Amino acid sequence: MTVYIYNTLSREKEAFVPQEPGKVKMYVCGPTVYDYIHIGNARPVIFFDTVRRYLEQSGYDVNYIMNFTDVDDKLIRKAEQMGTTVPEVAQTFIDAFNEDTAALGVRSATGNPRVTEHIQEIIDLIAALVDKGAAYASEGDVYFRTSSFADYGKLSHQNIEELQMGIRIEIGDRKENAQDFVLWKGAKPGEIKWDSPWGPGRPGWHIECSAMARKYLGDTLDIHGGGADLQFPHHECEVAQSESCTGHELSNYWMHNGYINIDNKKMSKSLGNGITVRVLLERAKPQAIRYFMLSTHYRSPLNFNDQTIEQAQSSVDRIANCEANLTHRLQSLGNLAGYEPSATSREAREALLAKLGKIESGFHSKMSDDFNTPDAITAVFELVNEANQYLQQEVTESVVLETFLAKLRKFDEVLGLLPLPAAQAGLLDEEVDRLIEERNEARRTRNWARADEIRDLLAEQGILLEDTPQGIRWRRK
Repeated sequence: MTVYIYNTLSREKEAFVPQEPGKVKMYVCGPTVYDYIHIGNARPVIFFDTVRRYLEQSGYDVNYIMNFTDVDDKLIRKAEQMGTTVPEVAQTFIDAFNEDTAALGVRSATGNPRVTEHIQEIIDLIAALVDKGAAYASEGDVYFRTSSFADYGKLSHQNIEELQMGIRIEIGDRKENAQDFVLWKGAKPGEIKWDSPWGPGRPGWHIECSAMARKYLGDTLDIHGGGADLQFPHHECEVAQSESCTGHELSNYWMHNGYINIDNKKMSKSLGNGITVRVLLERAKPQAIRYFMLSTHYRSPLNFNDQTIEQAQSSVDRIANCEANLTHRLQSLGNLAGYEPSATSREAREALLAKLGKIESGFHSKMSDDFNTPDAITAVFELVNEANQYLQQEVTESVVLETFLAKLRKFDEVLGLLPLPAAQAGLLDEEVDRLIEERNEARRTRNWARADEIRDLLAEQGILLEDTPQGIRWRRK
């Protein structure tokens, strides 16, 4: 099934055709590691993780690069506040990022290059731009000459005069034009710095990604992604400097996710309404956070409040319960040995399996249509509804139960809404089974104290016990 992507550059949905058949080169701008990530940072991390998962399930080999900006004005200020060094600040919050995103079920990128490990590549790229006349040195700084790139503004679809107001770099006497942006910043006293042909200093913000993307993925990417706030100036400036250097398109497809609002208000430091992932994980399941992020189309704004996260929690619980019920019923089918379905039952089975096939086709149709995760989630619930109805039957067949489970888990390979594997979530499955059997034996021998002790131990680990006609079943809370 052909995947269609809404390309920010063309403002149209386009059939996705990678440069090399079966392989995808994808670069997503990662965090500036000076603090814990908030839910606004988490949206692109979760969404592009889902894009990567779907492309891989579709048969592509995805080389997925997400960088860390580990030197920046914000890190310098943070180091001063903490009384430590910029590298120590960066390592602290890179470790926190990895911990938080792993909790959210985000798979590790193919590579997470850091700015400080690629200073030479950055200097080489700047030098090439200076040699071409696309950049100039001025009193220890180096600036990109925007007038040298005729297509400046093509990504954000604005003209050069309109773009001036969005320039992140302040205007100073050192620049030829207000729209020119910094590639190399001369070091101020006491700041972290590296030697360069233009004097000691550090990279500007935009040049970092151009250098790292080129090193790991080549002159032209298949997909470049990030939040809508990066479209201008960051990505616009990346386009100008990369294409001025190489003469090739920086990326064939550009993807940008929308903003997150808090109670219908923009999330901002001035309002003090930001929520870190670390804090949110204390009151919401990681799968509920993923569900919340994927329940709205990625290009649309997303509104966070207590009600939306509670609804997400209920939704993922419903999916997890369905998987647990299917698994438990399948495990109990030994009681039905020798059962042979009637002709009518066989016809009903084939009709149901055909319906499940249509649900799966619908899932892929929606995911292939610009990664429409809300409608893909609808397909998940269509499957859950069918499964719950089937489980109401007194007699069920292993082939049907296995089909339900296989499709549910295949959907989840993309969306990541089911609980993490038991090995990552406390007691292993076999340990739970052993404790339940020990509890059953304690109850048979009227050792109530031990039975209660095991029940409490399981409860502490988030294991819930339920009586069913097929015996005790358990699920993770």
